[in-house]
Amino acid sequence: MKLKKINEELQQALIENGLTEANAMQKETFSTLKSGSDCIIIAPKGSGKSTTIVLNVIQRLAGANEESPRALIIVEDKAKVLEMESLFEKYGKSSNLEVYGIHDKGDMEYDKNYISSGVDVLIGTPNKLSEMFTTAGFNVNRLKMFILDDADPILKLRHETKIMRISNSIVRTQRIIFSEQFTERIEILAEKMLVEPFEFDFDGEDEEEDEDEDEIFETDEADDSEEQEGDEENGNK
Repeated sequence: MKLKKINEELQQALIENGLTEANAMQKETFSTLKSGSDCIIIAPKGSGKSTTIVLNVIQRLAGANEESPRALIIVEDKAKVLEMESLFEKYGKSSNLEVYGIHDKGDMEYDKNYISSGVDVLIGTPNKLSEMFTTAGFNVNRLKMFILDDADPILKLRHETKIMRISNSIVRTQRIIFSEQFTERIEILAEKMLVEPFEFDFDGEDEEEDEDEDEIFETDEADDSEEQEGDEENGNK
């Protein structure tokens, strides 16, 4: 399976950083994520979930910059915020996307001012994003992707209310949940937040068994109408 219509500059950045072949999760989820459909993706630690998030966000957003966030990524803690920012810096240098991370130890006033100046991708912890949304607010009318990374530990800390408060304020967007396990908490959250989600479950089997398949970081010059139709069909989520 090839990653069809992958952005050329993203493709080059991946190759330059040693990612010449996608793993099983990236192969199987790319088209669905690109279509704008809601998804639940279950995969073990070390399977490349963060990289999958970053390459798909760059793929969908690259090419047009706006003043309000178009991707909102919720992560567990400051370390995860910094890790995600680093991955965007690594793979998205040519995308011109403005990426900004906020966490519980950051300065609220500085964060407010920076976000108001215009960011494309906003990464943050549940506490900080909830506080930011409640006290300052940010424009979510142009949001294309609402992503919850490593959902299980986040939900164990009982952040469901904060997550749902933000999600309920967003009328139209793609919602994606990543986790190592499919727990009852995730099932309940998904029922409340996602619309007819596609579910992917990877058990950590050896991903090298597919090494004879075609290299998948290839661009496709075909017409993008299918992707556009997918965004329109999922626009009511």
